[in-house]
Amino acid sequence: MQFISFTRRHALAAMAAVLTAAALPAAYGQGTPIKFQLDWRFEGPAALFLAAQAKGYYKAAGLDVTIDAGNGSGGTVTRVASGSYDMGFADLAALMEFHANNPDAPNKPVAVMMVYNNTPAAVLALKKSGITKPADLSGRKLGAPGFDAGRKAFPIFAKANGITGVQWTSMDPPLRETMLVRGDIDAITGFSFTSLLNLEARGVKPQDIVVLPYPAHGVKLYGNVIIASPKMIKDNPQAVKAFLAAFTKGVKDVIADPKTAIGHVKARDGIINEALELRRLQLAIDATVLTPDARSEGFGNVMPPRLALMASQVADAFGTKNRIDPDAVWNGGLLPPASERDIFAVARK
Repeated sequence: MQFISFTRRHALAAMAAVLTAAALPAAYGQGTPIKFQLDWRFEGPAALFLAAQAKGYYKAAGLDVTIDAGNGSGGTVTRVASGSYDMGFADLAALMEFHANNPDAPNKPVAVMMVYNNTPAAVLALKKSGITKPADLSGRKLGAPGFDAGRKAFPIFAKANGITGVQWTSMDPPLRETMLVRGDIDAITGFSFTSLLNLEARGVKPQDIVVLPYPAHGVKLYGNVIIASPKMIKDNPQAVKAFLAAFTKGVKDVIADPKTAIGHVKARDGIINEALELRRLQLAIDATVLTPDARSEGFGNVMPPRLALMASQVADAFGTKNRIDPDAVWNGGLLPPASERDIFAVARK
């Protein structure tokens, strides 16, 4: 009888364990898989996404997140549209361009969170060129890859600053800063925190570099956003919400301790220069994330009038087949509450 009683107790305990496990959040199981693609390589700014993964925030939210490097925003948008990835990080202008040029695409990605409230696009020149302000670019030779966000948006910058007669030279990304240093071109467009450090790596002293950020010269374009496929939003909106909440928690950690955050990037690409990438991360945060515009609008959010103006500007500058519907590219309904998105109260080390 004692044996039977012992067996029953264990059987009941086992059944209770099964029922309890079934009622637990997905975080205790395998989790909802999400394939996520960055806009670029594993460099400093990638820490914004890798921190939540390294600290287990995605897993705790019931997600099994895979993060891959990218090779440009256009590629990220296309891969999310194709279904190869569920979510990604891309320039909002590239997303708008895809919508306008592919009106019949069945799976057009949608922006669900603003990360770079201000575009990091800038014009960079060497001081010896005599270029100190936007007006000095008229009649000059500029260079950038054809897909560069700053080059594609340059007509907006030119219109805002009365620039005319620019001649363009195209090259592969690794040659952009090299050609500027050699004097083959007078100025380049690029992300400020990338091209600035690339010029320094080629022996140019910081005081000899002129940086003309688009936001500081009349161009209030939004920058990079988190995008998601319509299928993901429709089939599992809770997973998207969980991702954005976990990501936001990770961003706060990165702001509080960027040096530790670079260690998460190093874990994905062991050959990075940690000191260089720490500086790149801090430059990116200051130029695009912790900005006055982001503070007034709220991290992660957009303002409809500004979004509509950008949609019109991008359509004109990019020469899209169709006009851009701002409501079609943005869905802010899955954002965490504003109180959870207050990254500006985080103390920085």
